Amino acid sequence: MFFRRRDAKPPTFAERIELLRQAGFSAENLPDGRVKITKHGVGAIIGDKGKNQPEIEKAGILVGPEIATLLNAGYQIFLETPTGKRLPATAKELKALHEFEEDVKEALGLVSLYNTSLGTTSQKHEYDRVLNRDVGRQPKPWETKQHRAVAPHTKGSFS
Repeated sequence: MFFRRRDAKPPTFAERIELLRQAGFSAENLPDGRVKITKHGVGAIIGDKGKNQPEIEKAGILVGPEIATLLNAGYQIFLETPTGKRLPATAKELKALHEFEEDVKEALGLVSLYNTSLGTTSQKHEYDRVLNRDVGRQPKPWETKQHRAVAPHTKGSFS
């Protein structure tokens, strides 16, 4: 037909990474085909799993060479590195992380959902009041670790 439109060709993963570079992000190719992007002390791992659908797999604040992701502990949000180091997250870091994620989504052409656009969200939650709640009797806040180890509670015992 004379007026037929051509089908839009979706950009490849490499072209999307190039768009991130043009937007001011630093990109480092990882051996497994994923890409580590960074900007202003914040970083993320981007992958597409061969489907040409880019996905932000892990985003967080850079702590040395590691990306520290958010951990919600109920009473405070922490930054946790893959090696287990925990640091309290500051409002400045949370704002920088939120802006970084929004910029990455915009550059990659990803959908930005309403609930994630309101603020920073964390994928990992570890509330102190429900930690190990399904494995039996829970220690009381006034019990020390040493006291619990010496005299564990057994059913039917009132001593």
